Amino acid sequence: MAKEELNYSKSHEWVRFEGEKAKIGLSDHAQEQLGDIVFIDLPEVGDEVTLGDSFADVESVKAVSEVYSPVTATISAVNEELLDSPELINSAALDTWIIEVEGIEKTEDLLNAADYQAFCEEAEEE
Repeated sequence: MAKEELNYSKSHEWVRFEGEKAKIGLSDHAQEQLGDIVFIDLPEVGDEVTLGDSFADVESVKAVSEVYSPVTATISAVNEELLDSPELINSAALDTWIIEVEGIEKTEDLLNAADYQAFCEEAEEE
């Protein structure tokens, strides 16, 4: 499932642009693949994120996975609620942001909701 107002990366993160800032989270597809999320290692406010590089680790009952940045920017906020309740990503992935960034310099070629849905369906068929 994909929300129309979000953009998506092929590494299964979503981006919601809000003026000069953007919030980034994990897609519903990603959280389904991960299973029950039990821990998240968050970056610090002020850290730089680079397009295509990992900025956080998510631990689920299945594995530890990296979360990749779909932009190059500076972290302006982290969702500290996830430290105590990482399962929020499972219950509402498209409403639960991980980081907020500002000073966005580069962005990945992001997909709209329909293209992302098609991308996920294609990947499942392979």
